[in-house]
Amino acid sequence: MENYDIIIIGGGAAGLTSGIYTSRGRLKTLLIEKGIPGGLTATTDFIENYPGFPQGIKGMELMDRMKRQAERFGTEIVQGKVKNVKPVEGKIEAETEEGKYSTSCVIVASGSIPKKLNIPGEEEFLGKGVSYCATCDGPLYRDKDVAVIGCGNSGLQEGEYLLKFVKSITFVEFLLYMTAEKILQERLEKERKTKFLLNHMLTRINGEEGVDSITVKDRKSGEEKVIPVSGVFIYAGFLPNSDFLKGVIELNDSGYVITNEKMETSVPGIFAVGDVRSKECRQIATAVGEGTTAAVMAEKYIRKR
Repeated sequence: MENYDIIIIGGGAAGLTSGIYTSRGRLKTLLIEKGIPGGLTATTDFIENYPGFPQGIKGMELMDRMKRQAERFGTEIVQGKVKNVKPVEGKIEAETEEGKYSTSCVIVASGSIPKKLNIPGEEEFLGKGVSYCATCDGPLYRDKDVAVIGCGNSGLQEGEYLLKFVKSITFVEFLLYMTAEKILQERLEKERKTKFLLNHMLTRINGEEGVDSITVKDRKSGEEKVIPVSGVFIYAGFLPNSDFLKGVIELNDSGYVITNEKMETSVPGIFAVGDVRSKECRQIATAVGEGTTAAVMAEKYIRKR
């Protein structure tokens, strides 16, 4: 079993930032990422609110820069899914499908995954008209009508990307209002190819071989209507990637990791950052700040020991 000073679980903005700092501190650092480094940010087409890029930057480019920076200072990045984490005789073990690693300290930056609506047709048409990533699948819907479910930042940002390809977008929002940044709302509302159904809920995704329509319900009147679309992009919130931590550290009722301002969890030597952490604001800039804090606190923890 190979031993590291610190293991970072997750390679999004928070995890990569932690890697930059711990590696610069000359700590032997291993970062384990189950997919492609970059997390959900890497699937975002264009980012305008990350400081230092006045013209904006592609999500994939920003994450690639962070990855190369972490590797430059010595962070070792491997692909794997962490099955469990547990304290063992003064150390902490992280187990993946490929094997076990031992460390003095863990920073959990495992992020979150898109929340499913669990409605008829959602599972059946996954990959056949249902998607959770416009950047990945948008070009497949050139000159077609699509629906975007959710009018938060993710829904409107991805909808803006879809406008490059699609004929029209119907936005469906459960709430009476949109929660996205006002500048996004203003831009999308001006587009002639967009329509907004607020206070509506998606009740069914319809089709034969693939999606051909959605059924939505007006939450005030109770009226249902069928809207012809070829694709449905769902942005209804997120769920934390924290199943592997159950019974190990304290989680809240929604599964998010509870920490203090130093990013410390209920178990000494285990820190948590980014979207897996219980907090109010989930942005790239806050993830970077948390990654920095956790790395500094983790280095102090290791040095004291």
